[in-house]
Amino acid sequence: MSKIAVLTDSNSGITPKEAKELGLYVIPMPFYIDDQEFFEEVNMTQEEFYERIDEKTAISTSQPSLENVGKKWDELLKEYDEIVYIPMSSGLSGSCSSARALAQDYDGKVEVVDNQRISVTLRRSCLDALRLAEEGKSAAEIREILEKAGLDASIYITLDTLTYLKRGGRITPAAAAIGTLLKIKPVLQIQGEKLDAFATVRTIAQARKIMIKSAIKDIETRFGGMEAHEVDIDLAYTGSEEAIKGFEDEVKEAFPWIDKVYAAPLSLSVGCHIGPGAFAIALSHKLK
Repeated sequence: MSKIAVLTDSNSGITPKEAKELGLYVIPMPFYIDDQEFFEEVNMTQEEFYERIDEKTAISTSQPSLENVGKKWDELLKEYDEIVYIPMSSGLSGSCSSARALAQDYDGKVEVVDNQRISVTLRRSCLDALRLAEEGKSAAEIREILEKAGLDASIYITLDTLTYLKRGGRITPAAAAIGTLLKIKPVLQIQGEKLDAFATVRTIAQARKIMIKSAIKDIETRFGGMEAHEVDIDLAYTGSEEAIKGFEDEVKEAFPWIDKVYAAPLSLSVGCHIGPGAFAIALSHKLK
């Protein structure tokens, strides 16, 4: 049986500390503040990031350099026979396609997974990969299984401000100005590589109701029904954990089979594009 390393990027929200505890590896995603390069939890923490930025700060993201990715692969292949590399969705970053091109030089020892996931749903894929490796699956088999199940996930996210989306070209300046004036909070949906407007609300309470209602509908129509209990549900937020205060209790009430809801900050590679005060609920169909 091959010894397999599971590698992802920090878009998964997996910190270096958690990666060590889980037994997997993480490549930090670079981002820029006023043209200065940073790496999440390497030379800037979540707290430092949100203390530093405001709606006028110049922020951008980039993909890991192929040099750094290759160095990490070479390092892991000294200890492991194969690598399963699970970067963020190819529809939201060029890092996946770049890694696939690089993997052609590794004689099948590196399998790059494009299962069109980000953030906490990407984290679930990493946990699945670890389990599949323990069950004796090869890197190629793990890639095939994860890609087949890639779209069996949904994320609903509410933003506190439209400014960061406007900066990234996701919405027009006029739409952002109108939304800010009317104090509209958008609920966005992420399924696969698509980030789509889903609903608009005026209050956080309305957003929470829509998000839970939408999650229930997904479970009933796509994931076997509420009685099947075949879905993992995670929460995520940007900035302060205050963004999800009380939401966890509402989620537990709506999905009573869940003993504990996993909740964590969204990665800074996501936070750069949506700003502080956002919160999300994510569904991942349990891998059979």
